[in-house]
Amino acid sequence: MQDPIVTVVEPRSRDLGGFEVRRILPVARRRSVGPFVFFDHLGPSTFGPGEGIDVRPHPHIGLATVTYLFEGELLHRDSLGHVQQIRPGEVNWMTAGRGIVHSERSSPEARAAEITLHGIQSWVALPRSAEESEASFHHHPIADLPSFERDGVALRLIAGSAYGETSPVRSFSPMFYLDARLPEGSTLALPLEYEERAIYVAEGSVKVAEQSLGVGRLPVFAAGADIELRAMAESRLMLLGGDALDAPRRIWWNFVSSRPERIEQAKADWREGRFAAVPGESEFIPLPEDR
Repeated sequence: MQDPIVTVVEPRSRDLGGFEVRRILPVARRRSVGPFVFFDHLGPSTFGPGEGIDVRPHPHIGLATVTYLFEGELLHRDSLGHVQQIRPGEVNWMTAGRGIVHSERSSPEARAAEITLHGIQSWVALPRSAEESEASFHHHPIADLPSFERDGVALRLIAGSAYGETSPVRSFSPMFYLDARLPEGSTLALPLEYEERAIYVAEGSVKVAEQSLGVGRLPVFAAGADIELRAMAESRLMLLGGDALDAPRRIWWNFVSSRPERIEQAKADWREGRFAAVPGESEFIPLPEDR
């Protein structure tokens, strides 16, 4: 009998200038799950008054970034002129397409008191047909997103379709992305209809196919396998996946593309200052040394 778990991705710690994240995707043995090519677990990290996050302006191509918070808040600014606060349960979906620049910072209001930041930052690769699409940004408040209960499990559909629900967030390929909160002892069957599926344990622990999985683990499941999740404690999971990518993707720094030469062009464009600036921002992250 085929093992329903293809692999379990372990987290790696990364310091982003005094702010630690768990980096899950990509890894050498698993570059993507459906369209998801990057997955970071931010925090939880607590900042004292006057402190916060400062991710200076930086560019993206060929992807959509998805910011989803459990606690805290962040202020998004981009080269299209959008200025948007994001709070827990809301969705900031930024489609980079042919190119966009953005920053994410703690707002002055957030810095006035102690604040905890906790959430998920993910990148969704665009299909080849949309890699050079126009850049865009959309914010979705909690009220926009389908929230429902299944077998005692509270679910919020961030993007795509699952369990008979469809999110209003515009995605470019068949996918699913949910925030699931499981009481201890509850069970949940994972959607069957997608080729590539995974879960991420953000809080608590679950048992799948007799394997116990704690915080930071991302098991990837075999196509067509019946997957039942059982919460061994009160848990919070991200459920994710979709159709396999239509071609391999190269990731270099903040650039994603099916064409290596496009990555080189983006590097040159950032180095030479050809990306649009973010209104109200004077700083930027320099192009890293080639690696």
